[in-house]
Amino acid sequence: MTSEMSHAGPPQMAKAPLGGSEVHAVTSVGAEIFLAEPRGFCAGVDRAIDIVEHALTKFGRPIYVRHEIVHNTYVVNDLKEKGAIFIEELADVPPGATLIFSAHGVSRAIQDEAERRGFRIFDATCPLVSKVHVELAKLHKEGYEFIMIGHKGHPEVEGTMGQLDSGIHLVEDVEDVVKVQPGQTELLAVVTQTTLSVDDAAEIVAAVKARFPQVREPKQQDICYATQNRQDAVKLMSPLVDVVIVVGSPTSSNSNRLRELADRLGTPAYMVDSATDLDPAWFEGAQKVGLTAGASAPDVLVQEVIARLRALGAVSVRTLDGIQETIKFPLPKGLKLDTL
Repeated sequence: MTSEMSHAGPPQMAKAPLGGSEVHAVTSVGAEIFLAEPRGFCAGVDRAIDIVEHALTKFGRPIYVRHEIVHNTYVVNDLKEKGAIFIEELADVPPGATLIFSAHGVSRAIQDEAERRGFRIFDATCPLVSKVHVELAKLHKEGYEFIMIGHKGHPEVEGTMGQLDSGIHLVEDVEDVVKVQPGQTELLAVVTQTTLSVDDAAEIVAAVKARFPQVREPKQQDICYATQNRQDAVKLMSPLVDVVIVVGSPTSSNSNRLRELADRLGTPAYMVDSATDLDPAWFEGAQKVGLTAGASAPDVLVQEVIARLRALGAVSVRTLDGIQETIKFPLPKGLKLDTL
């Protein structure tokens, strides 16, 4: 998007209609919106949503999805309207139904149970999460134990740790590293949740290496390219603006990390699920507003936030320079619509 420049007159307190309500302009004269680049959907999220939509087209409604396909309220509600049913327990899926695993991945136990129940299964696990699962299986056969860096209770962590029956130990912070007690330390490897803060993960890995000098690090960084790119874009944008808005749902790990990162860099930052969550008080006197979106947040929500900010007094939009992502992951076999 090219910069849209316009000139503002005196401070505006005129009421601007938005969604049937009235708001007062509260940003500074000439306030500008800075858009982070990249932002929003990553290749893994695009693929996961495409899998559900292709399955609905090919097999008809309903399609069952274990857990939210991605952690975004808008996306989940949109797919519900199209015929997707989101479940947590496989017992809630009728025999012979089509079942999709979410982008976060599932444990071996869930995979085995789904196969025993005879569902038609499509796996929407992000290929970058699957890469971690493959590495776990390979090293486990060689006798390795694992330290996993991640957030307890997150579905990706549960799915990754559930690839093994034992020998994988979760640490959430540096303090946990001191407490972890692997059965042996000669063959010990580190894996990480893909949506962590890059800086936090590096700090924890350093603590693990200090305690277990022989630990094996991943051949490539487990934190995915999209997570890294969006965090790098926030690092670039934050010093340039007065306040940062992150579009993302509360359950989205990578979106939460973006807000935390901007805040850590000294810029007030807020996360919103939609434009209706914006509080005009956040923008009192702001001349530059930074805007980004987590990897599971669709661009339609970003555009709605821009419209709301314009109603509050912003007069121009500029997209910052950043990495252009071109990665695209293929759909699983059996979902190509030309095979109907």
